[in-house]
Amino acid sequence: MKPLLDALKEKILIADGAIGTLLYSYGVDRCFEELNLSHPNEVVKVHREYIEAGADIIQTNTYGANYQKLSRYGLEDSVKEINTAAVRLARKAAGQDTYVLGTVGGIRGIKQNVPLEEIKRSFREQLYCLLLEGVDGLLLETYYDFEELTTVLKIAKREADIPVVAQVSLHETGVLQNGMEVGEALKQLELLGADVAGINCRMGPFHMVNSLEEVPLPKTAFLSVYPNASLPNYEEGRFYYSAEPGYFGDISNELRLQGARIIGGCCGTTPDHIRSVAEKLKSREPVTEKVVKRKKAVEISSPAIRGKLLHEQVKEKKTIIVELDPPKHLDTTLFFQGAKALKEAGIDALTLADNPLASPRISNDAIGNLIHSKYDLTPLVHITCRDRNLIGLQSHLMGLHTLGIHNILAITGDPAKIGDFPGAASVYDLSSLELIELIKQNNEGLSFSGKSLREKTRFSVGAAFNPNFRHLDASVKRLEKKKKAGADYFISQPVFGRNQLMQIHEATKHLDIPIFIGIMPLISSRNAEFLHHEVPGINVPEETRRRMKEAGADPVITRSVGMEMAKDLLETALELFNGIYLITPFVRYDMSIELIQHIQQLNAEREVPYGHHII
Repeated sequence: MKPLLDALKEKILIADGAIGTLLYSYGVDRCFEELNLSHPNEVVKVHREYIEAGADIIQTNTYGANYQKLSRYGLEDSVKEINTAAVRLARKAAGQDTYVLGTVGGIRGIKQNVPLEEIKRSFREQLYCLLLEGVDGLLLETYYDFEELTTVLKIAKREADIPVVAQVSLHETGVLQNGMEVGEALKQLELLGADVAGINCRMGPFHMVNSLEEVPLPKTAFLSVYPNASLPNYEEGRFYYSAEPGYFGDISNELRLQGARIIGGCCGTTPDHIRSVAEKLKSREPVTEKVVKRKKAVEISSPAIRGKLLHEQVKEKKTIIVELDPPKHLDTTLFFQGAKALKEAGIDALTLADNPLASPRISNDAIGNLIHSKYDLTPLVHITCRDRNLIGLQSHLMGLHTLGIHNILAITGDPAKIGDFPGAASVYDLSSLELIELIKQNNEGLSFSGKSLREKTRFSVGAAFNPNFRHLDASVKRLEKKKKAGADYFISQPVFGRNQLMQIHEATKHLDIPIFIGIMPLISSRNAEFLHHEVPGINVPEETRRRMKEAGADPVITRSVGMEMAKDLLETALELFNGIYLITPFVRYDMSIELIQHIQQLNAEREVPYGHHII
């Protein structure tokens, strides 16, 4: 049998399909790699079925046979034993006429940020086990994280004197998870020494053909393609693939025309799929010239500019935003009365929380669109990372832009378990920092994956600021990270003390970025105690709580005391900051209107000129 690379110079080789899919069809539902030890005959049977179907290349049953993944099953000390057995079983099935590739799968998934040093250690351990057993080549497959793939590829080329196949998984058609185009990725793998560079998993053959149409043939490496059988279906808690083997075989001819020298299968493929490829691949003669489909230039337009965004406005003048939470029910009468009254009082924007305390309310984008269209009132829509996955967040941002809602507060969101839907789960695909970065990327006209949105969004991105932590400097360091991620301004949690206002100003003045200081009038002693003891991120000073307690139980008196303290705080806040954020308690918008009038009176008395900055 010729060396693998010599054989690839002459003809296209057919590889095997999914090992796990076939083992699962046998009724096995456990750590597939452990079966090398406990059920060796079944593993050999899988290999032989693929060889009998027409596979020239088989891979060892070692995709997840590394320390990181085996530790999930308590098998982290069996890395050598499992990998050694896997190669011997593959050799037993292959005989002298089939190539055996030692498979090493990616560790980092869509959101699994395993440190590179851990990956290097784990990879070296598995690599040496495979090399000691004498595989014909290495197959690095299903790498979502391109940095991880390039890291292990460098190690493999340095340590191994055998061919290396390096395959990356796509995020969307033609694009990797990090936004890199597949052509650029394959080029980099080739430059790093991959003998075969390719793509596998996540997508079916149709999308892989489309992904390769704009990719030229490699100059020194060969191209490999291992598609899934199809896009997956999901039923009764299980993913399954429904593509017909005949279709898989038919499209293998198109993969050949894109330059593939190794054609195999990934998730959902079976010996029937590989048999179809062997029967229907019209020619094993490799393509040496290819007409590359010319990529269409996509223009990214800029949106029409209508008025100033919040962060632009607050740099020029005193700016008031008011929070009025959307209703928890479908009676919107009081809410819209409040929105109309606040607009007439002269606020600059109405901020709309996104299901605060993990309790469902009318969606703030719907409410925001209505107040924008009905009352010409600027909505400031909060977006939490809790309720939407990455797909939903990207879609939501596109929807807000289309509605003409451009002012956003990006926050992590309270965990679902504290809310009144006990069975709900928190998503948190992104952190607030990552959400800020995504919004800013949209402002460049690019989606999360790097694909063109064909128009730049025009979002002004606010970020949350909690000055109530025990150590203010830790909160400020968090602000510095958010500013670096792209935040245009900050909105603080409510502040209840004058000294705290001055400390905040001193600690943040170096940031040179607008801050809206949160002021929330208290309505009772019970209200103050609840906020202090039960609401995350809020600290009501002991003196403030004492004054509210001394005010007694008369709601008129307690309201008056709460408003008096809020007005005192506003006098100091207006001296130090241009942005004021009024938090309306229990839809009592009359209290916010009274505070707005107080602010306007103070500004008139002081004759504050425009251009006064918050620094």
